[in-house]
Amino acid sequence: MSNQGVLTLVPDEFLSQAVVAWQSSNGRHDLPWQNTRDPYRVWLSEIMLQQTQVGTVLAYFERFLGKFPHVAALSDASLDEVLGLWSGLGYYSRARNMHRCAQEVMHRYAGVFPQTAQQLQALPGIGPSTAAAIASLCFSERVAILDGNVKRVLTRYLGFASDLSVAGNERQLWQLANSLLPHTDLINAMPRYTQGMMDLGATLCTLRKPACASCPLQNRCVANLQSNPLAFPVKTRRIKRSAQSIWMLWARTDEGALWLEPRPTPGVWAGLYCFTLFDTRQALLAAVPDAYRVHLIDLPVVKHVLTHKDLHLHPVQLELPGTCSPNVSGAWFEPTQWEQLGMPAPVRKLLHSS
Repeated sequence: MSNQGVLTLVPDEFLSQAVVAWQSSNGRHDLPWQNTRDPYRVWLSEIMLQQTQVGTVLAYFERFLGKFPHVAALSDASLDEVLGLWSGLGYYSRARNMHRCAQEVMHRYAGVFPQTAQQLQALPGIGPSTAAAIASLCFSERVAILDGNVKRVLTRYLGFASDLSVAGNERQLWQLANSLLPHTDLINAMPRYTQGMMDLGATLCTLRKPACASCPLQNRCVANLQSNPLAFPVKTRRIKRSAQSIWMLWARTDEGALWLEPRPTPGVWAGLYCFTLFDTRQALLAAVPDAYRVHLIDLPVVKHVLTHKDLHLHPVQLELPGTCSPNVSGAWFEPTQWEQLGMPAPVRKLLHSS
């Protein structure tokens, strides 16, 4: 093997056999979406786990199953119901696509998830790795996943040093991943291998402190043998972060009703109900009826971190009678109404802290 990323790989049963054996005895077995071949549960967990830690997902997963125990229930729900339960998980396009996907599974497949990665990938919000995860975990299809955990395991094991920000290099890694899959007893081996690769990346082959001494691949892992696991994976392209200041009109009545409007799609917090947002305090001021401008209360600035942007939120509170309203689009929502709506996490946090 070379550590230059241009590899000629001979058939290697060691990786798959070692991962399957390790997962059986040392992998994770107690997560609520494990020990099942129900594609609905696996799909739901895979969508939630994109860009989100397991510890955060656990409570959301249980709540979703309680409200939507099967794909038909999720399909029949309103988008507002789905976004309401999703509120706080972030990356809300996942929830919108998940809702659309449930509806397509009902309409196109009579409520039965397709069994191949190729068919699954044609559904909204399901990319190649998610499709492969569902197909291999639930239906034992011989197809490789390539999420962040698996990329880390494979690049270290192979010494794959090509830059993964280059699409062609990532395609090459995917080809290698497929070549290393189990060849026998696929019914049992594929789910175990797929889960094992995810478990290795999550528990041992971690980003900053890999536990190489406990890894079942340590004797064949190029990065471990070269004592440089932190050199992998290689991804040089970085997206520049930006910052934006936003003023939020927190209009309410003395009985707890809120003035809210759904955010436009696309955009930040698309489809969620939110305080009215403004680029400047002067623009916010213009939306307030003249007689009430002296009652505005500027609250401390809140920093909210998105993937590629820092939002500096300036909440401005105002109490109005229910017979009055700001000079902007929206509507009054009583507490029994707004508590069930999908809201951005910082807005809900502000409400719960007041």
